[in-house]
Amino acid sequence: MSRKSGFVLFVLLQTAAVAASAADNAPLPAPDYRVSRSWPLGGSGGWDYLALEASGARLFISRGDRVDVVETVSGKPVGSIAPTSGVHGIAFAPALSRGFTSNGHSDTVTVFELDSLRLIQEVPVSGKKPDAILYEPRYNRLITANGGSANLSVLDAGTLQITATVPLPGPPEFMAADAAGMVYVNIETEAGKLAVVDAKSLSVKAWPLPGCQNTTGLALDAGHHRLFSVCANQVMAVTDSLSGRQVARVIIGSGPDAAVFDSDLGLVFSSNGQDGTLTVIQEDSPDEYRVVATVTTQVSARTMALDPATHRIFLSAAKLGAAPPATEEQPHPRPSIVPGSFTILVAQPK
Repeated sequence: MSRKSGFVLFVLLQTAAVAASAADNAPLPAPDYRVSRSWPLGGSGGWDYLALEASGARLFISRGDRVDVVETVSGKPVGSIAPTSGVHGIAFAPALSRGFTSNGHSDTVTVFELDSLRLIQEVPVSGKKPDAILYEPRYNRLITANGGSANLSVLDAGTLQITATVPLPGPPEFMAADAAGMVYVNIETEAGKLAVVDAKSLSVKAWPLPGCQNTTGLALDAGHHRLFSVCANQVMAVTDSLSGRQVARVIIGSGPDAAVFDSDLGLVFSSNGQDGTLTVIQEDSPDEYRVVATVTTQVSARTMALDPATHRIFLSAAKLGAAPPATEEQPHPRPSIVPGSFTILVAQPK
């Protein structure tokens, strides 16, 4: 082989190696999501959070005065937890074989057996209108985010005694926690904020969320230390959970209320109730994000839960009627719900 031919062969081999390496490291195409089925559950009452137990076998659905439980294989109802007056959130403590609900009308937490759904007791919290609820296993704490008093109630998850009340810089919304015992709380103010609470010391610091108004849903990529806050102005803000630095903003649908992160697929989702869409966002790197799909769901489908094992997303929705007249107490009243129209939608990759 001549020197020139050897050089050409070397270049071709190097080019092929670089191309193969680039192909290996290139992000995989995002799955093509669609709503594959719906479970018409009907029943009275509105809805708020959805929660999927760790096994993925049962979905817990808050319905105003109760929590309905359905099998995720079939959508068949398998039980109900009641009474839970003004229930918002559901949390699980598998090590304790217990579940908890936050009851916004009665300012209480309902405790139930996780297997049987039997009510154990109802305990008061130290704030008003508890909304999000979270079990923090590292320090065995049960935490409620109290929207009416802009604070957190911290309970010992074993004794159910209140151990602290933590002031916040505004009304709290969704919460998330990492394995190190840091609790992150979206603050629903016009200028978005994110509160960071040390579950051990209960110290609080607040980070701004530039370009984000009235934050609601929150999700966490624990592996890359990234927080995803969805905001009323159709923005998802991405924050470094170690430094508070904002690394990206992504345009999403209107009326977002929940966010979830699928670590296996590297996808972030925003459920947008006003326009009835699910925004699917690819995490190309910890600092780079792009919308890869906008899936049609149903107007009002604003809350959701992710099954990380199957990559299915469960969304709650109902048909909406006319809104009642505005009042001084309710300047922006919600539309009425068509009786019997409540449904769970199931979105999954094709």
